[in-house]
Amino acid sequence: MKSKKFSVMLTVGALAAASMLAGCGNTDGNGTTASQEPSGGGAAYTIGLCQTVQHDALDAATNGFQDKLRELLGEDVSFNLQNAAGDSATCATIVNQFVSNDVDLIFANATAALQAAAAATDQIPIVGTSITDYGTALDITDWTGTTGRNITGSSDLAPLEEQAAMIKELLPDAQNVGLIYCSSESNSKYQVDIVQSELEALGYTCTQYSFADSNDIVGVITSACDASDALYVPTDNTAAANTEIINNVALPAGVPIIAGEEGICEGCGIATLSIDYYSLGQKAGEMAYEILANGADPAAMEIEYADGLTKKYIPDRCEQLGITVPEDYTAITAEAE
Repeated sequence: MKSKKFSVMLTVGALAAASMLAGCGNTDGNGTTASQEPSGGGAAYTIGLCQTVQHDALDAATNGFQDKLRELLGEDVSFNLQNAAGDSATCATIVNQFVSNDVDLIFANATAALQAAAAATDQIPIVGTSITDYGTALDITDWTGTTGRNITGSSDLAPLEEQAAMIKELLPDAQNVGLIYCSSESNSKYQVDIVQSELEALGYTCTQYSFADSNDIVGVITSACDASDALYVPTDNTAAANTEIINNVALPAGVPIIAGEEGICEGCGIATLSIDYYSLGQKAGEMAYEILANGADPAAMEIEYADGLTKKYIPDRCEQLGITVPEDYTAITAEAE
Protein backbone atom coordinates (compact mmCIF):
# COMPACT_ATOMS: atom_id res chain seq x y z
CA MET A 1 0.00 0.00 0.00
CA LYS A 2 1.12 3.54 -0.54
CA SER A 3 1.98 5.38 2.66
CA LYS A 4 0.49 8.75 3.34
CA LYS A 5 2.76 11.35 4.90
CA PHE A 6 1.42 13.52 7.64
CA SER A 7 2.51 17.17 7.71
CA VAL A 8 4.73 18.15 10.61
CA MET A 9 3.82 21.20 12.68
CA LEU A 10 5.49 21.14 16.08
CA THR A 11 4.82 23.71 18.74
CA VAL A 12 7.61 24.59 21.15
CA GLY A 13 5.87 22.64 23.89
CA ALA A 14 5.64 19.51 21.74
CA LEU A 15 9.25 19.59 20.55
CA ALA A 16 10.63 18.08 23.73
CA ALA A 17 8.11 15.26 23.67
CA ALA A 18 8.90 14.58 20.02
CA SER A 19 12.62 14.33 20.72
CA MET A 20 12.02 11.84 23.53
CA LEU A 21 9.97 9.73 21.15
CA ALA A 22 12.66 9.74 18.47
CA GLY A 23 12.81 6.39 16.81
CA CYS A 24 9.22 5.45 17.64
CA GLY A 25 7.19 8.17 15.97
CA ASN A 26 5.25 8.40 12.74
CA THR A 27 7.42 7.14 9.89
CA ASP A 28 7.34 8.14 6.26
CA GLY A 29 8.53 4.76 5.02
CA ASN A 30 12.20 5.74 5.23
CA GLY A 31 12.62 5.51 8.98
CA THR A 32 11.97 9.20 9.56
CA THR A 33 10.26 10.14 12.81
CA ALA A 34 7.60 12.83 12.88
CA SER A 35 5.02 14.29 15.23
CA GLN A 36 2.07 16.40 14.27
CA GLU A 37 0.58 19.22 16.24
CA PRO A 38 -1.43 22.15 14.92
CA SER A 39 -0.42 25.68 15.66
CA GLY A 40 -1.73 27.23 18.83
CA GLY A 41 0.35 26.26 21.86
CA GLY A 42 -2.44 27.45 24.14
CA ALA A 43 -4.89 24.76 23.08
CA ALA A 44 -7.27 23.68 25.83
CA TYR A 45 -6.93 19.96 25.05
CA THR A 46 -3.88 17.91 24.13
CA ILE A 47 -4.43 14.50 22.54
CA GLY A 48 -1.79 11.83 22.08
CA LEU A 49 -2.43 9.70 18.99
CA CYS A 50 -0.81 6.27 18.74
CA GLN A 51 -1.29 4.47 15.43
CA THR A 52 -0.11 0.86 15.39
CA VAL A 53 1.17 0.82 11.81
CA GLN A 54 0.96 3.01 8.74
CA HIS A 55 -1.37 1.89 5.99
CA ASP A 56 -4.28 3.40 4.11
CA ALA A 57 -7.16 2.24 6.30
CA LEU A 58 -5.58 3.30 9.61
CA ASP A 59 -4.34 6.56 8.07
CA ALA A 60 -7.90 7.33 6.97
CA ALA A 61 -9.24 6.65 10.48
CA THR A 62 -6.63 8.92 12.05
CA ASN A 63 -7.42 11.68 9.55
CA GLY A 64 -11.14 11.34 10.23
CA PHE A 65 -10.56 11.56 13.98
CA GLN A 66 -8.43 14.70 13.71
CA ASP A 67 -10.68 16.41 11.17
CA LYS A 68 -13.77 15.85 13.30
CA LEU A 69 -12.13 17.27 16.43
CA ARG A 70 -10.78 20.26 14.54
CA GLU A 71 -14.30 20.84 13.26
CA LEU A 72 -15.77 20.63 16.78
CA LEU A 73 -12.99 22.25 18.84
CA GLY A 74 -11.07 24.44 16.41
CA GLU A 75 -7.85 25.76 17.92
CA ASP A 76 -8.78 24.35 21.33
CA VAL A 77 -7.21 20.98 20.42
CA SER A 78 -3.63 19.99 19.66
CA PHE A 79 -2.34 16.59 18.55
CA ASN A 80 0.85 14.61 19.01
CA LEU A 81 0.71 11.85 16.39
CA GLN A 82 3.10 8.90 16.68
CA ASN A 83 3.30 5.74 14.58
CA ALA A 84 4.64 2.51 16.07
CA ALA A 85 5.58 0.96 12.71
CA GLY A 86 3.86 -2.30 13.62
CA ASP A 87 5.79 -2.91 16.85
CA SER A 88 3.84 -3.55 20.07
CA ALA A 89 6.77 -2.56 22.29
CA THR A 90 6.96 0.77 20.48
CA CYS A 91 3.24 1.28 21.12
CA ALA A 92 3.97 0.90 24.83
CA THR A 93 6.82 3.41 24.67
CA ILE A 94 4.63 5.94 22.89
CA VAL A 95 1.62 5.72 25.21
CA ASN A 96 3.79 5.71 28.34
CA GLN A 97 5.26 9.00 27.13
CA PHE A 98 1.74 10.34 26.60
CA VAL A 99 0.92 9.38 30.19
CA SER A 100 4.10 11.10 31.45
CA ASN A 101 3.10 14.22 29.52
CA ASP A 102 -0.38 14.05 31.12
CA VAL A 103 -2.29 14.38 27.86
CA ASP A 104 -6.04 14.95 28.13
CA LEU A 105 -6.96 11.93 25.99
CA ILE A 106 -5.24 9.06 24.16
CA PHE A 107 -6.41 8.01 20.71
CA ALA A 108 -5.45 4.38 20.05
CA ASN A 109 -5.66 3.32 16.42
CA ALA A 110 -5.75 -0.51 16.09
CA THR A 111 -5.48 -3.28 18.64
CA ALA A 112 -1.83 -3.12 19.69
CA ALA A 113 -2.13 0.61 20.41
CA LEU A 114 -5.32 0.06 22.42
CA GLN A 115 -3.79 -2.73 24.49
CA ALA A 116 -0.70 -0.64 25.21
CA ALA A 117 -2.81 2.35 26.25
CA ALA A 118 -5.01 0.19 28.48
CA ALA A 119 -1.90 -1.16 30.22
CA ALA A 120 -0.40 2.31 30.63
CA THR A 121 -3.27 4.15 32.34
CA ASP A 122 -6.63 3.65 33.99
CA GLN A 123 -7.12 7.39 34.48
CA ILE A 124 -6.63 9.17 31.16
CA PRO A 125 -9.59 8.63 28.79
CA ILE A 126 -8.78 6.34 25.86
CA VAL A 127 -10.71 6.36 22.60
CA GLY A 128 -9.92 3.53 20.20
CA THR A 129 -10.71 2.92 16.58
CA SER A 130 -10.05 0.18 14.01
CA ILE A 131 -10.65 -2.39 16.78
CA THR A 132 -12.58 -5.44 15.62
CA ASP A 133 -13.83 -6.64 19.00
CA TYR A 134 -13.13 -4.71 22.21
CA GLY A 135 -14.03 -7.66 24.40
CA THR A 136 -11.33 -9.78 22.74
CA ALA A 137 -8.77 -6.98 22.60
CA LEU A 138 -9.19 -6.12 26.30
CA ASP A 139 -9.82 -9.67 27.52
CA ILE A 140 -13.30 -8.82 28.81
CA THR A 141 -15.22 -12.08 29.20
CA ASP A 142 -18.63 -10.68 30.14
CA TRP A 143 -18.92 -8.25 27.22
CA THR A 144 -22.02 -6.02 27.32
CA GLY A 145 -21.16 -3.31 24.79
CA THR A 146 -19.27 -1.01 27.18
CA THR A 147 -15.83 -1.57 28.69
CA GLY A 148 -16.61 -0.38 32.23
CA ARG A 149 -13.18 1.26 32.15
CA ASN A 150 -11.60 4.47 30.92
CA ILE A 151 -11.93 3.17 27.37
CA THR A 152 -14.44 3.51 24.54
CA GLY A 153 -14.29 3.94 20.78
CA SER A 154 -15.42 2.74 17.37
CA SER A 155 -15.14 -0.75 15.91
CA ASP A 156 -14.21 -1.85 12.41
CA LEU A 157 -15.93 -5.20 12.85
CA ALA A 158 -16.57 -6.37 9.32
CA PRO A 159 -19.85 -7.98 8.28
CA LEU A 160 -18.29 -11.43 8.55
CA GLU A 161 -21.36 -13.46 7.62
CA GLU A 162 -21.86 -11.40 4.47
CA GLN A 163 -18.19 -11.66 3.58
CA ALA A 164 -18.43 -15.44 3.81
CA ALA A 165 -21.51 -15.30 1.58
CA MET A 166 -19.49 -13.19 -0.88
CA ILE A 167 -17.10 -16.11 -1.34
CA LYS A 168 -20.05 -18.32 -2.21
CA GLU A 169 -21.41 -15.69 -4.60
CA LEU A 170 -18.17 -15.04 -6.48
CA LEU A 171 -16.49 -18.44 -6.21
CA PRO A 172 -19.25 -21.06 -6.33
CA ASP A 173 -16.90 -23.80 -7.58
CA ALA A 174 -14.32 -23.36 -4.82
CA GLN A 175 -14.08 -26.14 -2.25
CA ASN A 176 -11.09 -25.34 -0.04
CA VAL A 177 -10.65 -21.91 1.53
CA GLY A 178 -7.49 -20.81 3.31
CA LEU A 179 -7.93 -18.29 6.13
CA ILE A 180 -4.88 -16.04 6.50
CA TYR A 181 -3.99 -13.97 9.57
CA CYS A 182 -1.18 -12.76 11.82
CA SER A 183 -0.91 -14.89 14.97
CA SER A 184 -0.05 -11.88 17.15
CA GLU A 185 -3.32 -10.08 16.30
CA SER A 186 -6.09 -11.45 18.50
CA ASN A 187 -8.82 -9.65 16.58
CA SER A 188 -7.71 -11.31 13.36
CA LYS A 189 -8.05 -14.74 14.95
CA TYR A 190 -11.51 -13.72 16.16
CA GLN A 191 -12.54 -12.89 12.58
CA VAL A 192 -11.21 -16.01 10.90
CA ASP A 193 -12.87 -18.24 13.50
CA ILE A 194 -16.25 -16.71 12.70
CA VAL A 195 -15.71 -16.78 8.94
CA GLN A 196 -14.60 -20.42 9.13
CA SER A 197 -17.80 -21.33 10.95
CA GLU A 198 -19.89 -19.51 8.34
CA LEU A 199 -18.03 -21.07 5.41
CA GLU A 200 -18.23 -24.58 6.82
CA ALA A 201 -21.99 -24.11 7.16
CA LEU A 202 -21.97 -23.30 3.42
CA GLY A 203 -20.14 -26.53 2.65
CA TYR A 204 -16.54 -25.33 2.33
CA THR A 205 -13.48 -27.01 3.79
CA CYS A 206 -11.43 -24.41 5.67
CA THR A 207 -7.84 -24.34 6.92
CA GLN A 208 -6.30 -21.55 8.97
CA TYR A 209 -2.80 -20.31 8.07
CA SER A 210 -1.06 -17.91 10.44
CA PHE A 211 2.19 -16.00 10.15
CA ALA A 212 4.11 -14.47 13.04
CA ASP A 213 5.35 -11.40 11.17
CA SER A 214 6.29 -10.19 7.70
CA ASN A 215 9.31 -12.51 7.57
CA ASP A 216 7.27 -15.68 7.10
CA ILE A 217 4.41 -14.34 4.96
CA VAL A 218 5.80 -15.72 1.68
CA GLY A 219 6.10 -19.26 3.03
CA VAL A 220 2.67 -19.21 4.65
CA ILE A 221 0.90 -17.76 1.60
CA THR A 222 2.67 -20.23 -0.68
CA SER A 223 1.49 -23.16 1.45
CA ALA A 224 -2.03 -21.75 1.58
CA CYS A 225 -2.18 -21.26 -2.19
CA ASP A 226 -0.93 -24.78 -2.83
CA ALA A 227 -3.82 -26.24 -0.79
CA SER A 228 -6.63 -23.74 -1.42
CA ASP A 229 -9.03 -22.67 -4.17
CA ALA A 230 -9.48 -19.26 -2.52
CA LEU A 231 -8.12 -17.26 0.41
CA TYR A 232 -9.76 -14.97 2.95
CA VAL A 233 -7.76 -12.19 4.66
CA PRO A 234 -9.51 -10.35 7.52
CA THR A 235 -8.85 -6.80 8.72
CA ASP A 236 -5.32 -7.68 9.78
CA ASN A 237 -2.75 -4.91 10.21
CA THR A 238 0.31 -7.01 9.35
CA ALA A 239 -1.37 -8.34 6.22
CA ALA A 240 -2.44 -4.80 5.30
CA ALA A 241 1.16 -3.62 5.50
CA ASN A 242 2.35 -6.49 3.27
CA THR A 243 -0.28 -6.79 0.55
CA GLU A 244 2.25 -6.52 -2.26
CA ILE A 245 4.07 -9.59 -0.94
CA ILE A 246 0.79 -11.50 -0.64
CA ASN A 247 -0.31 -10.48 -4.13
CA ASN A 248 3.00 -11.49 -5.66
CA VAL A 249 2.41 -15.05 -4.45
CA ALA A 250 -1.36 -15.46 -4.79
CA LEU A 251 -2.03 -13.82 -8.16
CA PRO A 252 0.54 -15.84 -10.17
CA ALA A 253 -0.79 -18.96 -8.43
CA GLY A 254 -4.30 -18.10 -9.68
CA VAL A 255 -5.78 -18.05 -6.17
CA PRO A 256 -8.37 -15.27 -5.56
CA ILE A 257 -8.51 -13.43 -2.23
CA ILE A 258 -11.59 -12.02 -0.53
CA ALA A 259 -10.46 -9.23 1.80
CA GLY A 260 -11.86 -7.90 5.05
CA GLU A 261 -11.40 -4.26 4.09
CA GLU A 262 -10.83 -2.09 1.04
CA GLY A 263 -7.14 -1.30 1.58
CA ILE A 264 -6.21 -4.99 1.68
CA CYS A 265 -8.45 -5.61 -1.30
CA GLU A 266 -6.67 -2.91 -3.30
CA GLY A 267 -3.33 -4.49 -2.50
CA CYS A 268 -4.05 -8.18 -3.09
CA GLY A 269 -7.76 -9.03 -3.23
CA ILE A 270 -10.50 -9.42 -5.78
CA ALA A 271 -13.42 -8.16 -3.70
CA THR A 272 -14.53 -6.93 -0.30
CA LEU A 273 -17.56 -5.81 1.65
CA SER A 274 -15.95 -2.98 3.52
CA ILE A 275 -16.52 0.01 5.76
CA ASP A 276 -15.33 3.60 5.42
CA TYR A 277 -12.40 4.07 7.80
CA TYR A 278 -12.45 7.86 7.54
CA SER A 279 -16.05 7.85 8.82
CA LEU A 280 -15.03 5.36 11.51
CA GLY A 281 -12.37 7.81 12.70
CA GLN A 282 -14.92 10.60 12.68
CA LYS A 283 -17.16 8.56 14.99
CA ALA A 284 -14.24 8.20 17.39
CA GLY A 285 -13.64 11.95 17.13
CA GLU A 286 -17.25 12.66 18.10
CA MET A 287 -16.86 10.37 21.11
CA ALA A 288 -13.65 12.12 22.14
CA TYR A 289 -15.45 15.47 21.90
CA GLU A 290 -18.19 14.25 24.24
CA ILE A 291 -15.57 13.17 26.76
CA LEU A 292 -13.46 16.33 26.56
CA ALA A 293 -16.11 19.01 26.15
CA ASN A 294 -19.16 17.51 27.84
CA GLY A 295 -17.68 15.29 30.51
CA ALA A 296 -18.99 11.97 29.15
CA ASP A 297 -17.73 8.87 30.97
CA PRO A 298 -15.94 6.48 28.55
CA ALA A 299 -16.73 3.56 30.85
CA ALA A 300 -20.44 3.98 30.09
CA MET A 301 -20.17 4.87 26.38
CA GLU A 302 -21.20 2.03 24.08
CA ILE A 303 -18.81 1.02 21.32
CA GLU A 304 -19.96 2.43 18.00
CA TYR A 305 -19.89 0.77 14.59
CA ALA A 306 -19.52 1.92 11.00
CA ASP A 307 -22.48 2.99 8.90
CA GLY A 308 -23.02 1.75 5.37
CA LEU A 309 -21.43 -1.14 3.49
CA THR A 310 -20.52 -1.42 -0.18
CA LYS A 311 -19.61 -4.45 -2.26
CA LYS A 312 -16.43 -3.57 -4.13
CA TYR A 313 -14.16 -5.40 -6.55
CA ILE A 314 -10.90 -5.10 -8.48
CA PRO A 315 -11.71 -5.33 -12.22
CA ASP A 316 -8.22 -6.23 -13.46
CA ARG A 317 -7.70 -9.12 -11.05
CA CYS A 318 -11.19 -10.48 -11.55
CA GLU A 319 -10.67 -10.47 -15.32
CA GLN A 320 -7.25 -12.08 -15.00
CA LEU A 321 -8.67 -14.83 -12.79
CA GLY A 322 -11.80 -15.33 -14.91
CA ILE A 323 -14.24 -14.24 -12.19
CA THR A 324 -17.63 -12.84 -13.17
CA VAL A 325 -18.82 -10.08 -10.87
CA PRO A 326 -22.52 -9.23 -10.34
CA GLU A 327 -23.77 -5.77 -11.27
CA ASP A 328 -24.30 -4.65 -7.67
CA TYR A 329 -20.53 -4.48 -7.08
CA THR A 330 -18.65 -1.17 -7.37
CA ALA A 331 -15.29 -1.16 -9.14
CA ILE A 332 -12.22 0.13 -7.29
CA THR A 333 -8.76 0.66 -8.69
CA ALA A 334 -5.74 -1.37 -7.65
CA GLU A 335 -2.17 -1.86 -8.71
CA ALA A 336 -2.74 -5.37 -9.93
CA GLU A 337 0.14 -7.02 -11.69
